[in-house]
Amino acid sequence: MGLVISAGVTIPDDEMVLTAIRAQGAGGQHVNKTSTAIHLKFDIHASSLPEFYKQRLLALHSHLVTSEGVVIIKAQEYRSQEQNREAALARLTALIQEATRFQKARRATTPSKNAKRKRLESKVRRGETKNLRGKVDY
Repeated sequence: MGLVISAGVTIPDDEMVLTAIRAQGAGGQHVNKTSTAIHLKFDIHASSLPEFYKQRLLALHSHLVTSEGVVIIKAQEYRSQEQNREAALARLTALIQEATRFQKARRATTPSKNAKRKRLESKVRRGETKNLRGKVDY
């Protein structure tokens, strides 16, 4: 079936390597005897992603992408192996979508005349308030 990234982009299951490993940390007997954590590896260079997606992923400065161009995700937040599998796939999808999202160009703006006038009036009012705090002459 594959992992759906967008309307026209899907990653086949055979391009992702999912390995069940033992989770780290405290948790008692259950954690010590079951392999519930999921280790997901996805090779960007060998994938069938469009070239644009590959370039954006490789240019991404993320701790999840190695220098060889392999995405490594470790999911161990759930007690169930299936839930961790879904979490790892969701994180891969989010990473790819974030890498290909365009940042809206910022347009420089200037304050309006009314905004400048209000700012100056508030500064004058504040200054008058501070002047009233001076010593009182009897």
